[in-house]
Amino acid sequence: MPCLNISTNVSLDGIDTSAILSEASSQVAKIIGKPESYVMIVLKGSVPIAFGGTEQPAAYGELVSVGGLSGDVNKKLSSAIATILESKLSVPKSRFFLKFFDSKGSHFGWNGSTF
Repeated sequence: MPCLNISTNVSLDGIDTSAILSEASSQVAKIIGKPESYVMIVLKGSVPIAFGGTEQPAAYGELVSVGGLSGDVNKKLSSAIATILESKLSVPKSRFFLKFFDSKGSHFGWNGSTF
């Protein structure tokens, strides 16, 4: 179950967050090779973030997946999500960090059990 959690200091008021969630969900599923029905995207806006000493638009993300991650996959995911944030929220690619976690199924709860 890939879960992408993104926090940004950009206000989401007046932003079509559904488009961001949909596009991110589709890209994560496609790039990792998992069914989109297992993908979760969490987007939090107006989070106080300073990056490089300024509070200009920035974002931080964490992606957790049970398998499917690798150096090549992570580069593609980083590029795809950075492109979405740049086009939809005007967060420059240079002001976005994305951390990856490849988790064991037994460390991920779902449906009252684990994977």
